[in-house]
Amino acid sequence: MILVTGATGSIGTHLVRRLQRDVVPFRALVRDEAKGNALGCDFVVGDFDDEASIASAMEGVDRLFLNAGGALPAPGEQPMVRQQKTAIDAARSAGVSRIVKISVWHAHEGGRLAEGAHWEIERHLRESGLAWSVLQPSGFMQNFVTGAGSFTADGRLLGAYGDGAVSYVDCQDIADCAAVLLTGPYGRGETFVVAGPQALTQAQVAEQISDVLERPVEYVDLSPAELSAALRAQGLPAGFADDVSALSLEVASGSLTATTTTVQDLTGRPPRTFKEFLTANLDALRAALPSSSG
Repeated sequence: MILVTGATGSIGTHLVRRLQRDVVPFRALVRDEAKGNALGCDFVVGDFDDEASIASAMEGVDRLFLNAGGALPAPGEQPMVRQQKTAIDAARSAGVSRIVKISVWHAHEGGRLAEGAHWEIERHLRESGLAWSVLQPSGFMQNFVTGAGSFTADGRLLGAYGDGAVSYVDCQDIADCAAVLLTGPYGRGETFVVAGPQALTQAQVAEQISDVLERPVEYVDLSPAELSAALRAQGLPAGFADDVSALSLEVASGSLTATTTTVQDLTGRPPRTFKEFLTANLDALRAALPSSSG
């Protein structure tokens, strides 16, 4: 039995569908009962901040898909560190044999926001004594259709990556890799970087969105200082805004440009291109992007 955490998120929903399709026994962990019902699968209501609910969710589970939200503008240590360490400890106590964790590319000690937080969690996982695999994805293609990508009110794409290219990956590809790791002969302590088949600048992203929508979408590049100021204007703490700005500078320098063979190696098929993703998610793209542009 697999426990899928983050089951209603961008990766988790695809993993749920994949496990349903393959008739693999699993249980989804959700915070909202209505969302659990919408998944159409066995689920349990729980919360990473409620240790008892996490322990209960682990009953009868032998494999865990560990995924949670991203970095938050919270003081001190990122909440995900405590939350995921709690889940790892509960899994070990329940006799779970294998964990597949979603991390971030370039997780490292002392890193800003998610990079440092996931490194702390990965270290705890390595020291847990459990079998494990870690997936470190590049940027999500879904960010452009879920609202995580920034569009102006008049339909322009905002970013702060300059000419830095990103090897965006479809969350369905990440989920398919996770399914293979959860059900196959893995768990010996492997880390996989999951990237798409090509690296695109934000200007190229805007071009491809324009092609699919058949109308112009302009890319507006912000400086790191402008990005930080914009985040502060939205009410985010100065330190969090500065960290996001610094991370955007790393991306602009090419930190997410490389492509990998992980999707092909694990699933036996190539990763989806950005154009294929946009075409398959055209309705969601139209809903996310204001109709008036450039």
